[in-house]
Amino acid sequence: MTSYPSKYVDINGLKTHYFEAGQGTPLVLVHGGGAGADAIGNWTYIIPELADHFHVIAVDMVGFGKTEVPANDYVYSQDARDEHLLAFIEQLGLGPVGLVGNSMGGLTSLGVARRRPDLVGKLILMGSAGIKMDFSPELLSIVHYDFTPEGMDRIVKGLTGPSFVPPNGLVDYRYQLTVSDEARRAYSGIIAWQKQNGGLHTDEDHIRSISVPTLVVAGKNDLVVPLTSAYRFLELIPQSWGAIMPGCGHWPMIEQPRHFATLLKTFIQ
Repeated sequence: MTSYPSKYVDINGLKTHYFEAGQGTPLVLVHGGGAGADAIGNWTYIIPELADHFHVIAVDMVGFGKTEVPANDYVYSQDARDEHLLAFIEQLGLGPVGLVGNSMGGLTSLGVARRRPDLVGKLILMGSAGIKMDFSPELLSIVHYDFTPEGMDRIVKGLTGPSFVPPNGLVDYRYQLTVSDEARRAYSGIIAWQKQNGGLHTDEDHIRSISVPTLVVAGKNDLVVPLTSAYRFLELIPQSWGAIMPGCGHWPMIEQPRHFATLLKTFIQ
């Protein structure tokens, strides 16, 4: 797995980790909320496809990767994630950006686009959370992660299409990110808030208010966020386009990085 030099910036008192590559239009990548997610593991396979065209910035969300774990009384709410990402873009002086969010990162990107459309030139929602839905068995494997290698293997299988073979080291890399006491504490707080609030969703009026051009991407075989969510996003967001990727699950950026990069380049450029 390719690594990039780590960079840090203080965002509202939290030491926030990110990396960057390439030059051009700024493109901010926001990973999802499953156990073991981070900027490197979620985006490293697509960076070579993007860095020749964009200034790519991938950030570790609060509670993930190398970003500082907050104090015990921190509430991992969706508002807190939105505010952290918004402040990150402002602090680095990046706007307007292309904002790419997967799953929980999609909902967070949507929140930034709603609050500060001036910071977002184009929005890309990929397997995005945001629409209220039932908990599938694959989603429950994330919610009930048991912090074991076998549990991580179940998560990766549930997140990907039927023919996907994980790259060497991916499952162990994600597992190792969950073993520390701090990582376990953070993930438990993230999941506890989701359970209390019935999952990751927002008011549909918030989605209707999105004014920036938006590309909605979905894997045809996504068992975590159903295709109906993508269709509903397209119904609600006025300036929206859609792309359905056959043979793909919840991770187009890992399962089909070249095809997904082509979609991004076409939409943004």
